[in-house]
Amino acid sequence: MLKKTPSAIIFDLDGTLVDSALDLTASLNYVLKKAGRQAIDIEHVRNMVGQGARALIVKGFSHTGTLPTDSEIDVLLTEYLDYYFDHISAQTVLFDGLEEVLKSLKQQNIPMAVCTNKVSKLSNALLKNLEIDHYFSAVTCGDSFDFKKPDPRHLLKTCKMIGVDPSKAIMVGDSKIDIDTAIAANIPSIAVSFGYSEIAISALGADMVIDHYDQFMDAAAKLIP
Repeated sequence: MLKKTPSAIIFDLDGTLVDSALDLTASLNYVLKKAGRQAIDIEHVRNMVGQGARALIVKGFSHTGTLPTDSEIDVLLTEYLDYYFDHISAQTVLFDGLEEVLKSLKQQNIPMAVCTNKVSKLSNALLKNLEIDHYFSAVTCGDSFDFKKPDPRHLLKTCKMIGVDPSKAIMVGDSKIDIDTAIAANIPSIAVSFGYSEIAISALGADMVIDHYDQFMDAAAKLIP
C-alpha cells in the first residue's frame, strides 16, 4: 500500500504490461515468409517493437532486404494485422507480478490507464483476452489521436481523459519512446528492465528502474512528494 498516492498510473502495453514478443514475432515472420523473406529471431524483433505495426513491418523488411513501396507496405500491414488479431494472445502473457500490482492499485482507488502506440482494435482485444481490461479507466492508442508517443500530447490527453493532474501521475514503460514522452510531458516515470528496449535501460533517463513488479510499489512511493 502507498502512504501517498499518485493521481494515476499510466502504463505502456507491449513490453510493460504484457510479454507479447512471441506473438509479434510470429505475425511479422508470417508476412516476411509470405513475401519470400527470411524469418527474424525473437531477440531482434524485441528491439523493433514500440512504434506501432507499420513501423515494425518497415523495420522487419529493412532487416531482411530492400524496403517495399508504400503501397506494398499497406498490403503487408493488412495481412499482418489480420494474422496478429487472429493469434493475438496465443503466446502472450502478463509479466510476473503485474496482476498483484494492478489489484493493489485498484484497491487503493488509484486510476489506471494504458497509453500505447498499438492500434485500438488490437490493444482492446489483447487486454480483454488477458482479462485485465477492467483495471483501466482509459486506453489510448496509436490511432486514438492525430499524434502518438513520443508526442507528449498522447500522454497528457490520456491523463485528461481520466480527469487527473498529470504532474502527480506516473508513466510506466520499457522503451526510449515511453520515457521520452514522460519527460516531455513533465511526468515522473518508471522504466521496467524486462521489456523490449534496444537501449540500456539505465540510459533512458527514467526516474526509477525496476527489474520485477514486486519492486513497483517501493519505486512509486519514491516518486510521490
